[in-house]
Amino acid sequence: MRATPTSPDTPSAVPWEELVTMALLGTDRRTPPWASGREAPTALLDLAAVETVRRRAGLRPAPAGPRPEPSAPDPRPPLPPAAARRLALLLSDRPGTGPGGRRGTAPDLMELLPQWLALANARGFAPPPQALPALLDAARGRTDLRPAVLAFAGPRALWLARLNPDWRFALRSAPGGGARLPPEEPERVQDLWRQGLFAERVALLGALRAQHPAAARELLAGTWTTERAEDRLMFLDSLRTGLEPADEPFLEQALSDRSRNVRATAAELLSALPGSALAARMAARAAACVAVDRTAGEPTLVVEAPHECDPGMERDGVVPTPPAGRGARSWWLGQLVEAAPLGTWTVRLGGRTPTEIVALPVADDWRDELHAAWCRAAVRQRDPGWSRALLGPPSAPEAAGPGAVSLAERAKLLSTLGAAERSEWVAGFIATHGLSEAFQLLGVCAVPWAAPLGSAVVDALNIARDAGSYPWSFSGVMGLSERCLDPAEADRLAALTAIPDEPEDASPGAGGYWAEAFQRLTTTLRLRAAMREELGEP
Repeated sequence: MRATPTSPDTPSAVPWEELVTMALLGTDRRTPPWASGREAPTALLDLAAVETVRRRAGLRPAPAGPRPEPSAPDPRPPLPPAAARRLALLLSDRPGTGPGGRRGTAPDLMELLPQWLALANARGFAPPPQALPALLDAARGRTDLRPAVLAFAGPRALWLARLNPDWRFALRSAPGGGARLPPEEPERVQDLWRQGLFAERVALLGALRAQHPAAARELLAGTWTTERAEDRLMFLDSLRTGLEPADEPFLEQALSDRSRNVRATAAELLSALPGSALAARMAARAAACVAVDRTAGEPTLVVEAPHECDPGMERDGVVPTPPAGRGARSWWLGQLVEAAPLGTWTVRLGGRTPTEIVALPVADDWRDELHAAWCRAAVRQRDPGWSRALLGPPSAPEAAGPGAVSLAERAKLLSTLGAAERSEWVAGFIATHGLSEAFQLLGVCAVPWAAPLGSAVVDALNIARDAGSYPWSFSGVMGLSERCLDPAEADRLAALTAIPDEPEDASPGAGGYWAEAFQRLTTTLRLRAAMREELGEP
């Protein structure tokens, strides 16, 4: 232990604030008057140590504060012991790699935590109290975990969050800091809405909207004119949940808002209500731009894009200025077609079905623009019939189906279909095109993957392995497979964990890397099966 300073020039006491200032600035810039040169840093630290002891020893005892109120009880059943041990293991995992940056064969446990939480929440278990700090720390570092963690952690997490500023996000994510806000207590709801922090108000509006859409809309309408533009935009976005025809008058009012972004969001929401007045206005404008020409040898769609963006179009959400490199008329046309109800086209184009409409030729190179707008409309209006027509068969070329101009658009269209149909389409795509273009499409499929999709993925991985290339270009698909393949596929994959005979033109050592990747995949699937069993999943 260092001796205390004994120099006669050393003061017996220096104000703590002055010591902190010297330490922050450094003794070169703020030299202590009792020391200089190379001895100054040591002298400063010695005196700081003495002053620290003096401050602690001289602290006068104060009256004890009130004890915290006990946490609200959690009525849910406790986790089974095996599941509690598994949770502790998942929370203790730290991501890492083996020698040379290789992941090795060990599963990535932190990536399995979201799935474990979903299973535990579905079974209705309460967490072990001792696991709550680690759960909250995990949610603090990963915002995607927060909804599942807070649902699983229950009232005790909110109790802890009031005692630790690091976990304050839990209070912001729960209306009223986790206090129950029933609609029969409107005073408490109004108090939080008018006095709460912005994040608390967003959480309150979202929670109220999910349970009582009309009450949330009335709450927002009461303060709408006094809110900042950026806040109005965030609040308006909450109306996507439970969007209903009764929202139309409020959204029509928002079309006259001072903020262009607020007007655009209001227009987007109104266009998702096929019976709204805005949808009817957009349908009339869009229908005037597209017609069937029967004078040619076969019926052909002809397009006459708008020649101007009038004030009425602007009020209804059409952005007048196109992005750089985009023609103004095509820009306006795309926005009109996207916002028009898709039922408009069956009436306008002679009673044709979506598939028949999409198959029609389009004159003057307007096809891509028109079909891209129909894609956006099908996603916005969640119309599976139009999505099927625009997707076409999975055997179509990778870059474009009948109407989809990119894989990203195909993924969005797939999201409007049912889970079984989605999986079947992606399985057909993989069987035709392999995995290199399938990553975005796999991301929209329900978990665990249905048997045909899982078989298609495993078959494609096996083909890629036999081709002799390295598995690194498939690392994204491998990561998805670890989380999404049905654990029942583990036994089939076990046969692929051996190092294969490499063809002459194979990349050096590729077989070993593939064996390692399949070992990790198999181990992860068996771990997921064990997780299900421990949580009592049938």
